[in-house]
Amino acid sequence: MRVEVRLFATLREKRFDTEVREYPPGFTVGQVLDDLDIPESEAKIVFVNSRHAKFEQVLNDGDILGVFPPIGGG
Repeated sequence: MRVEVRLFATLREKRFDTEVREYPPGFTVGQVLDDLDIPESEAKIVFVNSRHAKFEQVLNDGDILGVFPPIGGG
């Protein structure tokens, strides 16, 4: 299945901004993070198709996964 992965802010460094990747059916958000060598502690905000998602969520063909690092400010 094809999943569009969008990385934001510091997660883009040495990776990519947006990329369509192939994964087997039943792959989860957490497994995609593992595949990209992104520790869950660095993926604080995760969206699938513009809706908040958990690491255990199973992805479907055509999903768009957005991953954000912790965001600081003051």
